[in-house]
Amino acid sequence: MAKKKMVILPKTTRILIQMGENIKLARLRRKFSAEQVAERANISRPTLSAIEKGMPTVSIGSYLLVLQVLGLENDFLFLAKDDILGRKLQDAGISTNERAPKRKSENG
Repeated sequence: MAKKKMVILPKTTRILIQMGENIKLARLRRKFSAEQVAERANISRPTLSAIEKGMPTVSIGSYLLVLQVLGLENDFLFLAKDDILGRKLQDAGISTNERAPKRKSENG
């Protein structure tokens, strides 16, 4: 079976690149070498390089491991924290389709 190609929009690419740059700057401010961070995060040096470039193919777990080494793991908690659109939809009373009730089994 052919592997599906990941489609990343330009805006998302820019966000990933900025996030990678922020991680690299945080590493440099702490005066950690790339080798030190990779070793402490238990990832390869090329994986760290890919993170610092904002590559979309790196697992989110690897990003979190690097943030943990840098002492920034709690920054992950800010992702989608202020869901402005979701709150507006909720306030507007727009509801999603509810699931149908479960059918009773013939045996139960």
